[in-house]
Amino acid sequence: MKLYFRLAAGGIRRNSRLYVPYIMTCSLMVMMYYITDALSGDEMLSAMAGGYIMHELIVIGKVVMALFAAIFLFYTNSFLIKSRMREFGLYNILGMGKNGIARVMTWETLMVYVISMVFGLGAGILFSKLAELLAVKIVQGDTAYQFSVSGPAAAASLIVFAVIFLLIFLNVLRQVFFSKPVELLRSENSGEKPPKANWFAAVLGALMLGLAYFMAVTIEEPLSAILAFMAAVLLVIAATYLLFVAGSVVLCRVLQKNKGYYYKTNHFISVSQMSYRMRKNGAGLASICILSTMVLVTLSTTICLYTGEEQILRQRYPRDMVTMTYGLPEEDIQAFRESVGALAEKHGASPENVLAYSYAELSGAVIGNRLDMARGNSDDVSLDLRSVYVVPIADYNALYGTDIQLADGEAAAYFKGKGFGGDEIQLDDWGSYRITQRLGEFTITGTDSATDTIYLFVKDWSDLESLNDYQNRLTDEYGGMRSNIVYYYCFDLDCGEDSQLDLYYEMEYGDVEFPFHFERLKTECRARDHEEFLGLYGGLFFLGILFGGVFILAAVLIMYYKQISEGFNDRARFDILRKVGMNDREIRRAVNSQVLTVFFAPLIAAGIHMAFAFPLLTKILGLFNMRDAGFLAIVTLICFAVFAALYVAVYALTSRSYYRIVSGNNR
Repeated sequence: MKLYFRLAAGGIRRNSRLYVPYIMTCSLMVMMYYITDALSGDEMLSAMAGGYIMHELIVIGKVVMALFAAIFLFYTNSFLIKSRMREFGLYNILGMGKNGIARVMTWETLMVYVISMVFGLGAGILFSKLAELLAVKIVQGDTAYQFSVSGPAAAASLIVFAVIFLLIFLNVLRQVFFSKPVELLRSENSGEKPPKANWFAAVLGALMLGLAYFMAVTIEEPLSAILAFMAAVLLVIAATYLLFVAGSVVLCRVLQKNKGYYYKTNHFISVSQMSYRMRKNGAGLASICILSTMVLVTLSTTICLYTGEEQILRQRYPRDMVTMTYGLPEEDIQAFRESVGALAEKHGASPENVLAYSYAELSGAVIGNRLDMARGNSDDVSLDLRSVYVVPIADYNALYGTDIQLADGEAAAYFKGKGFGGDEIQLDDWGSYRITQRLGEFTITGTDSATDTIYLFVKDWSDLESLNDYQNRLTDEYGGMRSNIVYYYCFDLDCGEDSQLDLYYEMEYGDVEFPFHFERLKTECRARDHEEFLGLYGGLFFLGILFGGVFILAAVLIMYYKQISEGFNDRARFDILRKVGMNDREIRRAVNSQVLTVFFAPLIAAGIHMAFAFPLLTKILGLFNMRDAGFLAIVTLICFAVFAALYVAVYALTSRSYYRIVSGNNR
């Protein structure tokens, strides 16, 4: 056992260039998991205003973190083990059985696990309070500076990573036991034959990527955008791997046929080197590209939501106080407003900057110029589903100071989102309206859905009642929620947030007696929901910071391992080139050409992915009431610029390490 222990310790020491980054990676993954697990059980964070939403998001993030840690550690371990296979093959030829190799690997796995857990948990405990303070700061809360250690989070970290290390260990044993000694000795040189240009895979990858891009730029319905985004993500991942693995080989073949480009010293060597290992090289580059895209998507969207939270809140709640009265008769509207004014005066305030109107809400699928209400609850994303708000024209005139007059069967219309080409709209079998005017503005309330919406302004209140009765009859026939006529009444208050909250709680939860009948009163307050918005968008922003950092780390480590492993493989080739007359300057130029070509392809591809994903992301963020595409564009460009600067710094470091290895300075 001492022999196996010494061999394991010696193997880690001799391969410190690979093991040190791997142990650092494991430790950082442990630290991140411990922090998310500790915060998911943080009672103080859950008890804060809006903190419970962040807590739920962190619980989800903890699961995602564990899955990503498993996948990424498997990936990075593959670089490390490949460099050790030759050593294991040598042990086998010298007489050590595969059971002995398994014992060496057992000790190595235990050593790496113990070291990773010690440093990872230590760093996690040290930085967990900092993460807690950051989370509290994001939701604008207060916290006590009290240091604590989460025993359940530490225990969960030990168990989760014990399972991950066990699975990695079993995977390594599988490779060792199912390989012959000669195969182990030659494992480092596997794949040295230049692969053939697979035009079918390259074309398939291009078609899949084109389909994903087409979906991203043509999807109009926000609710459909979520499903389209998931499908597009899968297509982009598969297409990226096909293009970088098969397409890169095709590119090398094309460059080799271009005599003006290929027959230059630096290009000749770099293209020749890449063409021999492009299958492995391409997979690594595709992984870097996907991780880079994930960094940009995660950070740009979460930063946009968090920094635009105030704008989103004001769009969702156009006034300080919002009331929606269901089933209130037209003749009682004025009495309702007077009652609300009296309640406001009781709290030392008065309504001002009023926005009010009545509407009957319909829904259905637009087929030609007909609204099919029976399909209003359909899950078929191929249908052109619309929400329709029918509003008396008198309410529009009162809001905008106009004097639009309509006859029976006529309507003025305002279209939010997708337009409507016809001059007449048929509302199921109820009847139709001839559209006499298309209005250029209407104050969209926070209650309208994320779907495309049609506002129809009609002659009088009787149309609302007739349509409401018709839709309720359809509900009895087809199922779904019953309809109601809603009086939407919102206003600002000339008082502080405390008084606004007092008025809100009395109207929403108090025993207020109104001198008239209505079915239901719903009250919303911007000051109250500000905390929940902070919890939601702050939680997403916090997870964006965590996962953005992890994705950046993953991309950097893949770059590092790829360059180091390829450096050792290429050193023998550059030794031969040096012996036949190539000087150090030419070697450096060839290295720069190769690394530059390889490294910046993923960054460029990630930028293209983001450009085509942008229309889809704007629609998805619209579901969160963030509809400012210009703001998202600015945030995305800033994130890309910062990430590109970091990427260039990593390129400079890894290219220098690669050059030192191939030049023989680090033997």
